[in-house]
This record gives sequence, C-alpha cells and structure tokens, in this order.
Amino acid sequence: MDREKQNSAYEAEQIQILEGLEAVRRRPGMYIGSTDARGLHHLVQEVVDNSIDEAQNGYADLIEVVIHEDGSVSVDDNGRGIPVSIHPKTGRPAVETVMTTLHAGGKFGEDGGYKATGGLHGVGVSAVNALSEWLVVEVRRNGHVYRQSYARGVPTSDLEIVGESDTTGTHIHFLPDSEIFETLDFNTDHILTRLRELAFLNKGVRIYLRDERVGREARFHYKGGIVSFVRHLNKTREVLHKDVIYIEREIDGILVEIAMQYNDGYNEQILAFANNIHTTEGGTHLSGFRSGLTRTVNDYARKQGLLKENEENLTGEDVREGCTAVISVRIHDPQFEGQTKSKLGSSEARGAVETALVDGLSTYFEENPTDAKRIVEKAIQAARAREAARKARELTRRKNALEGTSLPGKLADCAWTDPALCELFIVEGDSAGGTAKQGRDRRFQAILPLRGKILNTERARLDKIYSNQEIRAMISAMGTGIGEDFDHTKARYHKVIIMTDADVDGLHIRTLLLTFFYRFMRDLVERGYIYIALPPLYNVKKGKQEWYCYSDAELDNLLDEIGRQGVVVQRYKGLGEMNAEQLWETTMNPDKRTILRVTPEDALAADEIMSLLMGDQVEPRREFIEAHAKEVQNLDV
Repeated sequence: MDREKQNSAYEAEQIQILEGLEAVRRRPGMYIGSTDARGLHHLVQEVVDNSIDEAQNGYADLIEVVIHEDGSVSVDDNGRGIPVSIHPKTGRPAVETVMTTLHAGGKFGEDGGYKATGGLHGVGVSAVNALSEWLVVEVRRNGHVYRQSYARGVPTSDLEIVGESDTTGTHIHFLPDSEIFETLDFNTDHILTRLRELAFLNKGVRIYLRDERVGREARFHYKGGIVSFVRHLNKTREVLHKDVIYIEREIDGILVEIAMQYNDGYNEQILAFANNIHTTEGGTHLSGFRSGLTRTVNDYARKQGLLKENEENLTGEDVREGCTAVISVRIHDPQFEGQTKSKLGSSEARGAVETALVDGLSTYFEENPTDAKRIVEKAIQAARAREAARKARELTRRKNALEGTSLPGKLADCAWTDPALCELFIVEGDSAGGTAKQGRDRRFQAILPLRGKILNTERARLDKIYSNQEIRAMISAMGTGIGEDFDHTKARYHKVIIMTDADVDGLHIRTLLLTFFYRFMRDLVERGYIYIALPPLYNVKKGKQEWYCYSDAELDNLLDEIGRQGVVVQRYKGLGEMNAEQLWETTMNPDKRTILRVTPEDALAADEIMSLLMGDQVEPRREFIEAHAKEVQNLDV
C-alpha cells in the first residue's frame, strides 16, 4: 500500500469522542478493574466507600447493605445526603451531576466537604451507574425524600420529591448490567469480609448486611477499631504478648493508626489501608511501617545488649516474622495507582507512618521491657534460621531453570520448554505417580510423585522447609525458589495441578500442598497457576458401555437414566486403581478433564482459613469443623 492510501485510512472522522459515561461502558476495565466476579463486587465497594466517607468524617454511623432476591444491591447510610440543589456549571441537580459525570467531586461547598476520602462522590458512583441496567438514588435531605432513576447511566426521570423525612442520608439501589458482566452472582462471604474490614477501620460505626436470597444477616460494630481487628486476625494463633500495641498520631495533617501484635508463628500478616481502602499492593505507608519497625527493633536490641557489636543488624524479614499488624492512614487528597486503588503513592505518608511507629513503639518497648525482649528474641531466632535457610537453599538452586540441571530424580519432566504450554502434576504416591507417567502426554505434561504427607509449612521456618525432601523436590521442579529468592518469571510450568486421592488422607495432602503454595509461592496462586484435579469417584459399566461419575448425585442420576439391572459400579478408592488409559481419559486429557483453578479472591479470608485449619489452636478448628459439618456431610470420603 502506498503512502497516500495509508494516510486515507486514518483521517479526522476516525477520531472518536466518547460522550458522558459511554467511555465507562466501552472500557469498563479501566474503571472497575475487570468485568468478572471481581469487577462485579467492585461496584458494591464503590458505593459503600462513599457511605464510609461520610462515616469517617463524622457525618454517619450506620450503613446498611442489602442483596435483594432479584440480584440487585442497595446501600443506605445516615449521612448528610448527596446535595440536591442546582449545580452552577451543569444547570442540573447536584445529585444528577454526581451520578452522570465522571470526576464530579464530593465537595460542593455545602456542610464543609471531606477531610479524608477513599472515593469521592465522583468516578466510582458514576461508573456504577453507567454499568448498571438500572439504578435508583434516593436522598433524604432538607426534610424531604428526593428520588431519581437511571438506565445504563442515562436519567429516566427528573429528580422528584417523593416523601418527607426527618432524617438525612443516601440510598442507592442498582442492578448490574448483564450486557457488561460475565456473572451477576454476588458472593455473600466476599462482601461480608469487606464490610467487616470497614467496621474494624471505623471505630463505632454500625454496618449491617442482609442477603434476602438466602435469609442471611450479619452485623458489625467494633468499639476497639483496629485493635479488635488485630485480635480477630490472631484469634487462631498463640500470641507473644497479651496486649495489642496501639499507636495513634497526627503528623503533618495525616492521621496514622497502627495496631500490632506478635504471635509465635513464622508468617507475617500486615494489612495496609489508606482512607479505608485496602491497598493490597502496599505503598508508601507500608514502606514507612517496615522501615520504622526494622529501625526500632534494631535500636532497642543494641541498646539492651541483645545484639552484640560483632553481630549484624536484624533484617526487615527477621523483625516481621510472626507480626500481625493493621496500618490505617487518613490523608487529604491521597494519590493511588489506578482507579482500583491497590497501591498508595502519596510520598508524605511514608514519613508520617515511620515517625509515628518509631515514636510509639519505642515508648511501648521502654514501658514493657518483658514484651520487648520476647519480640527481639524472636527476631534474633528468625535471623539464625534465615542463615541456616541460606545454607540449605544452596541445595535447591539451579543455574538455569530451563536447562533442567539439578532437577529432582523422581521428576518425569516434559519435552517442551515453554512454561506457558507446560503443566506439572503433583501426584500423591509413587504408585499413582507411575500410572500418571505412563498415561501422560510427554510433550507438555510433567509428573512429580510425592511420598506421604509433606511438612505442615504453616508451622515451620524456611530452614525446616528447605530440609524437607519432598518440598525441596517441589521447589527444584518449579524453578522459582522461595522466600527472598522467589521469582515467578522463572516458573517452569504455568499449570501446577494437584492430583490426590478422594479420601481423607488425599484431602489432607491437598490442604498441606495448598498451604505451602499459599504461604511460600502465593504469587503463583494469585496468577492462577495452581489447580486441583478432579478424578472420577465411580466407573459404571453396562454391557459394552462405560461411564465415569464424579459425585454421588451424578451416579444416582446416571443409574436412574440407564437402569440398575446389569450395572457394575466400581468405587475408586485411589488414583492407583485406574490404569494409565483411564487416568488420561478422565483426569489428565485437557479436552475431557475437569480441573479447578485455585484463586483466593479474598486474601484475608484465605489467610484466616489457612491459619485456622493448619495452625496449632485446636478449639477454633473444632468449632469451624462443627459449624461446616452439614455442608460436607454427603461427601463420600
């Protein structure tokens, strides 16, 4: 094609201008992250965040969230209510401007605006409106109830007075648009976890959740705020000191709250929030906490002679071992990375948090020397274990992950070397491992058999983990390393499939493996690399026909369909009972198998469950099992 023809294909008429909320509907991922379940739940978060803005600035103390039977959601607060007067620039009611205009802020000059916000009445709620099949907003203000309706972001009525009210607040009711979202099924537990977080972060605020689909209700009200939050996080762990360390300071206009408590475990759990937004990727406030903690613990250890002059300083990893902490900052005009606000970028937050922590923790150590000594000694033990782990780590390192050097002898590797095309089956037992090796497609499927139950990594340091033969084999096979050596780009397989027997021991081994991946290769879980194989429970034969059933219900349905006369049913007690061809056809063939991707949608909930099930606290685990027994009573294990 010549230059003239090339230019003629790109002229002024090809330049598109997206009006109003059309940009949100055209590119929803830019505003809510995705259009899958995560994006769906982000709609609720955006609306609730606006109500929380009212609460954290002292204008509201009650928020009610309802999931209705038709799949719609309503959020009600007792704040000031979105302004309803005519906006001077748009000539429309302010509430309509907020609901239909991107970047229409939450400060309208009335009643003082906000000192700190997580989501201004702006991009968030207007994006929700744009991505909803319908939305109704009601505002209680000036003694009246005002209402306006929208369809896919476009007003379908004028703002009208529909009643009288002696209270104030905002009520938003919306139905997500099936044209936009891949699923419209709200997960109650996901929403519940977020609402509980907000109740912890906003001391004294009452938050109610009602799911009319299943008749479930939850109420949250924590007078202790983030101190209660830390106690909740540590409820399944043995703590080193009874009292939660609480620090609150206002530095250069930034309100800093820190609550922390050490437990006898080996994993850190530090949650960082900025204006109630859970910054899952951290940011400047988390950096300030980490540097301040490392500095304070080292200074105290030197001062008390717990660290000798010839000993190196403790690292950040050492001093954070077993630390459970919640950091909450309230900052005017926070700078986040992206609309989903996963990372705080405000540079001033780092200095404010570090200063607050150094001041508050130093004071606590001076006033509580016994607790301080326990904390420092735990960090010193972690440093010694880290050095032991460094030596053990050398046993598992390879010069080049893709060259196959130093691979474990029991690994039957695949021929292809592109990780995106390769999958690793981690198989319970040598017998099943041998069958899997015979049945696999050698081009892209690798097999790693494990003998017995691996180490419970919830209760082990890195040095113990590196000395465990089965775990060392997994680390070598994966190629990513763990701890400070972990690098997801070196993963030799982008599908890691856990294949265990469908019995109690198999489920236990699966849980141990998931605990290891979650604690030490969490990035692989979050990237969707970890899967669970679902082998059949039954083989059914009638004449020359053969079927496989994966549950008791599926078996009953099949028997009802084909009749029960002349039928032979075999219950597989283990993978080893299938021959290589059967294992390939039912469990390993990508065209026919069923595998479950392990994706912790909520890291906090996943962490809590892992600690509860794999920790050393018996009573909470017993209570959990009893509470959920009915859900699994029909499982044939």
